Amino acid sequence: MCSGMHTCGARHTTQVMTAATAVSQDNEAGSAWICAPAGFLLPLRGYARQFMARAESVVLVNTGHGKGKSSAAFGVMARGWARGWRVGVVQFVKSGKWKTGERKLADHLGIEWHTLGDGFTWESTDLDETAAKGRHAWEVAAGKLASGDYDLLIFDEITYAMKYGWIAADEVAAAIRDRSPKTSVVLTGRDAPDEIVAVADTVTEMRKVKHAYDEGVNAMKGIEF
Repeated sequence: MCSGMHTCGARHTTQVMTAATAVSQDNEAGSAWICAPAGFLLPLRGYARQFMARAESVVLVNTGHGKGKSSAAFGVMARGWARGWRVGVVQFVKSGKWKTGERKLADHLGIEWHTLGDGFTWESTDLDETAAKGRHAWEVAAGKLASGDYDLLIFDEITYAMKYGWIAADEVAAAIRDRSPKTSVVLTGRDAPDEIVAVADTVTEMRKVKHAYDEGVNAMKGIEF
């Protein structure tokens, strides 16, 4: 049994959620507990899920200078497909010349895929055309956001289109807020703008500790693409 101040001997403190329930944080192990109305101390992970909100959709942002932003997004792509979701991918930087493993997987699974970029900006011979392709990619993406036809949309490397000024971050944020409520969105790329961070539910910043490329190891099939 456990009273409001926990005379049960457990090493934790209490924060009251309601008159009937309270969440406790284990000071040593960092595990969460909940006091049930009957006074029994139960693990938060098992009991309190019923008190947590269920969202119809979420917005995820994978940003930072470390490896894994797109890789993580395509993991969610595969997971969504396995749940029977309709998934769409729009790529803002990579061009149709890229033959990536994730594209082969999407084609095999029947996932809708649009590679609409012009490649790396430093390799561009016409930056105006590169910018125009970025804006077109956003037109395609915005239409899919508003359609209500998708359970999951992935906008790969979209942050660069905002960083380079091809599209406005506040316009993207507004379209995300106004999207169909059933559509989850994953956005990837370095330096996610504040407007995008604000509208997201989960933001993960990948931080580079080491990278094989810095040691002279080139990108590998199956790892980077």
